[in-house]
Amino acid sequence: MFPSFLIGLREGLEAALIVGILVAYLVRTDRRDRLKILWIGVGAAVAVSLAVGAILEYAVDNLGDEALAPFVGYTSLITVVLVTTMVFWMQRTARRMKSDLEGHLSQALAAGPVAILLTAFVAVVREGIETALFLWSNVQATGGSAASVIGAVMGIAASVVLGWLVYRRSVHIDLSKFFTITGVMLIVIAAGVLSYGLHELAEGGVIPTTATAFDITSWFDADSWYAALLRGVFGFRPAPNVLEVAAWFAYVVPVTWLFLRGISSAPKASQPNKVAAQSAA
Repeated sequence: MFPSFLIGLREGLEAALIVGILVAYLVRTDRRDRLKILWIGVGAAVAVSLAVGAILEYAVDNLGDEALAPFVGYTSLITVVLVTTMVFWMQRTARRMKSDLEGHLSQALAAGPVAILLTAFVAVVREGIETALFLWSNVQATGGSAASVIGAVMGIAASVVLGWLVYRRSVHIDLSKFFTITGVMLIVIAAGVLSYGLHELAEGGVIPTTATAFDITSWFDADSWYAALLRGVFGFRPAPNVLEVAAWFAYVVPVTWLFLRGISSAPKASQPNKVAAQSAA
């Protein structure tokens, strides 16, 4: 439940902050009459994101055994690439996110209702599709448990509430620290998804199977709470092959270093909390 909750909370809060910036701009410029169009665009983005998740589930339920493992494996790898890209994108663009969104929305106001709808849709749908893919891949990696789904719903619900409170300035949180900590944790979870994806590709015969790195199945309780936690957060398996272990470390070590290095070298104004603090201004 925890990894899915974290994914839903982190990704959902990013989307909530984006929506907050757009709504605040319309309110501040006295264009409340365009809020309905904006919300239609946001709703369409949410609908597309849900459709992506539904399509993935449909594929899992209807693909044959030979095609299922490669499909899950490739989808997991695509998810890792997308999540990694978005983590670094957020890091690089947080400084100018507010001004960019407001600039796009200003142009859309001059162009008409359709442009406003598309601006809101494009701004939110990339976050939504990323969330759908990441959550789906993580749920698959953890065995498709109901707890993972519940955790995802709770995380998204919490992000909506938190985003609203931040917008209303009812609470103050250090979003710079929040996104730094959750960014590292998402990288760790993505490493587990990567390892799982390679495992599925090996199971499907797409890539060769390597030797077993270690095997602790004789005493490791796969049904225990700690097994569920390790599987969900780290993608841990009691008998992984060498490729899975090597890929996990080859991903998590350099990506975490680059992420933290980028944060430490970035000016304070580039941190996400600056964006959120101004969103209701």
